[in-house]
Amino acid sequence: MSEPTNPNQPNQQQVQIKADEKELLGQYANLAIIHHNGEEFTLNFIYLFPSVPQGKLVSSIILSPGHAKRMLAALKENVARFESQFGTLPEGSGGPIPDTKFVQ
Repeated sequence: MSEPTNPNQPNQQQVQIKADEKELLGQYANLAIIHHNGEEFTLNFIYLFPSVPQGKLVSSIILSPGHAKRMLAALKENVARFESQFGTLPEGSGGPIPDTKFVQ
C-alpha cells in the first residue's frame, strides 16, 4: 500500500522504513501533553487508566519547531479529509485535563 504523494514536493524520493511488529501495532493514548522551548517541541502521549488516578507514558516524541508546524498542517489536512468522509467531529473538551506529574 503506497501513500499519496504530495504535489507540493516534486521529485520525492521513496524511502523504505523498517518497523518491527510491535511498532506496527502502535500504542493507544487518551491524553497528550505538549511542551516546547526555543529548540524543540516534546509530545508526551499518555494512557490514563479508567476509574483510577493513574496513567502510563506510552511514547515521548521530540520534534524540531519546523517539523511540529508541518505535523500540525498534516493533522489539519487529515482531519478535514476524515470529516468530509465521515462527518464533522464534535469539539467537546473530553473533560478536564487532570493535574499530572511523572514518577519513576
